[in-house]
This record gives sequence, structure tokens and C-alpha cells, in this order.
Amino acid sequence: MTEAIAIKYICKEYPGVKANQDISLTINQGEIRAIVGENGAGKTTLMNILYGLCQPDAGKIYIKGKEVKLHNSRVAMSLGIGMVHQHFKLVPSFTLGQNIVLGIEPKRMMLVDTKKILQSVQEISEKYGLPIDINNLAANASVGEQQRAELLKALYRGADILILDEPTAVLTDMETEDLFKMLRRLAEQGKTILFISHKLREVLAISDTTTVMRLGKVVGTVKTSETDSCQLAEMMIGRDTEGGRMRQNGVQPGEVVLELKDVCVRDERNLLAVKNVNLQLHSNEVLGVAGVDGNGQEELIEAIMGLRHVLSGEIIVYNKNTTHTSTRKIRESGVAYIPSDRYKSGVAVEAHVWENLIASDYYHPPVSGFFGFRPKEIEQIARKLIREFQIITSSANTQTGHLSGGNIQRLIVGRELGLNRAMAVVASQPTRGIDISGTEAIRHTLLDYANRGAGVLLVSADLDEVIALSDRVVVLFGGELMDAGIVDDDIRTRIGNLMTGIKEGCLT
Repeated sequence: MTEAIAIKYICKEYPGVKANQDISLTINQGEIRAIVGENGAGKTTLMNILYGLCQPDAGKIYIKGKEVKLHNSRVAMSLGIGMVHQHFKLVPSFTLGQNIVLGIEPKRMMLVDTKKILQSVQEISEKYGLPIDINNLAANASVGEQQRAELLKALYRGADILILDEPTAVLTDMETEDLFKMLRRLAEQGKTILFISHKLREVLAISDTTTVMRLGKVVGTVKTSETDSCQLAEMMIGRDTEGGRMRQNGVQPGEVVLELKDVCVRDERNLLAVKNVNLQLHSNEVLGVAGVDGNGQEELIEAIMGLRHVLSGEIIVYNKNTTHTSTRKIRESGVAYIPSDRYKSGVAVEAHVWENLIASDYYHPPVSGFFGFRPKEIEQIARKLIREFQIITSSANTQTGHLSGGNIQRLIVGRELGLNRAMAVVASQPTRGIDISGTEAIRHTLLDYANRGAGVLLVSADLDEVIALSDRVVVLFGGELMDAGIVDDDIRTRIGNLMTGIKEGCLT
């Protein structure tokens, strides 16, 4: 087979961290290569080197047999390397078509040729089987459509090598299936794909070969058809991992801690996103909320947390009506909140770790008193949470933005669940983009809270997670809530049916 990429003895060191240590890989044309490993394993650093975003301290890179110096991403793109980041880089106010050709727009008489843009983007969309509405604003596009636009942006620039960083982190099962079909078509057309992921089931489904990294080194490369998730997980973290059902069956729920009565909520376009939703969350219960992204999940959560106006209906927290109450008052009523976007809503990235750890409690003891902040108490609290929630940071004074995504998520969970005795926990996509050990830790923390009497509302696009943790499951479809029932052997089938809009079991 024709060699597309050869990486030889790549090293990269940051102050106190050996991100890549003598990395050597060979990847063939038309191959789908999965790169897996924990957060901090060195995957992203290696991919950033390959895309020209940072320079190696040592080692060589060969593209199609020729040694290259990837001084920046422009050089990488000129050599046929494209990258789709986990957090998309689209301009929200531009159409998808404009985003795809941004910077290399076809022109006519010194002016941007809009007709040519539409024609050229449509041609490449059809060629690679990546359907999008090119006139749709990026801000209004679904997550799956935004990702297809990012892929087309790379292909439009002539990419033969595609680097995909956690491409399924924000996709539902159906969107993931569609993505995999597209990737297989691209590989059949000779494109080389590097697929970074934490989701081993998906790695096994899509890749030809899998490279495992740990602590900056390559542990091994295996044919995906000759391995399984247990072997890969053990290679990744050096020990056996948990899988399957984590929640004990037959747990008896207690009193109602959160109730929604005929709640209706509008979205940013003033359309009804949540339609007459009725829901009860009990103490000692994990209630899973499944559904395709964009069916009202975010609007529902934001309404519960006082971040979005409730058009009609009531929200009751522990017998208190919080329908039109501030977020601060809702928190004081006993609700902890783990948001889906840790960077946008979870932390202030410019602030120190200790500042984010006390962000929910800065205005009352023991964090503050009559004369303001209490530095000794804050230091003790920060150390306790860093230790208990295994937040990897050089100190509590580290800028939060310097932490990995997994450690930022641990920080958020520590802040929300480590200080206060919440009666209800609203957890939205709590393990999205997190490595195996981080995912295990967060899931155990949520279950521990439920076992100690709290109610946990788990909103997740990861069906495996919903089934592993929940006592019962509801599904959001088109803003309506439907009951999938308690978790049993048939729960996955029922959820799948309800996610297609079958209204049997609709909660009223």
C-alpha cells in the first residue's frame, strides 16, 4: 500500500511535561487510523504537530515519501492535510457555503462571485456525499451539518489527509452513523483519515487500525478487527476498566425533589422548543433524558436553571416554585448544575482554579465573611476539592484555561458536588469529550450522590451512558417528553423507537 504519512521519533516537551516521546507511526493511503488514549496521552499534541500548529523538538515527518517541515497550518494545508477540530471554527453569521470557501473565495471582476461559490460548494458536496444546505447560516445549522461543513472546508482546499479530533463528541448515535458512512466513502476514494476518540465502541466500528498512546508514548498499534474494547482500554490506562451497567437495579425512589408541570419554552428563533413537558425527579433516583441533539434538551435545562424564560407551566424544586426565579436562588434551593459546554457556561478560563472552585459559594461562609474573602479557608477548600476530585494542576493558582478539558470538567463537578448537599443535580453531557478514567470518576460521583439521597437528572447524547447510570429513561423528541420506562433488557430498543418520534408512552 502507498504510504501517506510517516512520523519518525517525534519529541515535544513543555515545561515539566513530555507531551510526545519518540513517537513513530506509519499510516497508509485510504486507511482509517484511530488514535486513542487518555487526556494528556499526547494525541492532540501529535496531531497539532502534524497540522503545523506547533513544532516538534526532534524527529521527522514524511508526507507521501518526502520529508516536510510543517512550519504552520498553511504549509500543512498546501501539502494536503486538513483538520476538523472538536470545537468547530465556523463564523456563525456566515452561511455554510461562505464558511467553506472563506479566505479563498472565487472572484469575478475583483468581487466575490456568489454564484460560483454556490456552484463549487454544491459540486464538492455531491462528489463526497456530504449533504448540507449551503445557504443556511452556521448559527442555525445542526451540529452534524456544521461538522459536514468543516469536512467540506478541508476537502475544498484539497485535503488528502483528514485529522478528526473527537468527531463524535457532540453527535447523536444517528449523526455518528451518518458520519461513519461518509468517512468510509472518503477512505474508499483514497483519503487518509486520522480519527481521535475516547469512544472505543466507535473506534472498533470505524477504524482499520488503532494506535494507543499513554503518557506521551505509543503503547502499540493493532489491527482493529483483531482486538476488542477491553484490550484497548487496558492498553490506554494500564488496568482493567468498568463497562456495562453501573447502576444497581431495583433502587426505590424517594420523595419528589424536582417537578415540571406543563412547561413550555421558546428557543432563540422564538419557536416552541419545549412543549407541555411534565416530569418528576425523585430523591435516590437517576433519571436519564435521551434524544437527538436539538430536540429541546438545552432549552429545558436552561429553563430549570433560570437561564431561559418559561413561557408557561411551573417548575417546582423541593416544594418551592422556582419558575421565574434567578439562577442563584435556584442553586440556593438545592440544585447543582453541570452544564453541557464547560468552556462557555462552566468556568471562567482566565480565572484561577481556586476562583472557579468557589464561584458558586463566594458570597457566604466559609468562603467569605463580614470582611470579605477568607484566604485560609479558600486555600483549604481548594486543596480538598483538587485532592478529592483528582484535578491535575500544578497549583490552585493555575489559570483554569491551562487545564485539559477533562480536568476542567472534574473542577466543575468538584465545585457543584464537593461543597454543598444538593437535593437535585442537573447534569448535561457530563462526560462529553472526557477520557476513560475521567468518565469513570464522574459517573461514580453522580451515582454516589444518588445513593446518598439526591435526585440526578442526567441529560446525555451517549446512550450507553444513559443506560449504564439511569433507573428510568425519558426521551425528548420535537420538544415533547416521552417515557421509555425503567432500564431493562429492552430499554435500548424502546429509546431508539421513541427517538424516531413514536409517541407511545408519551408523558402527560
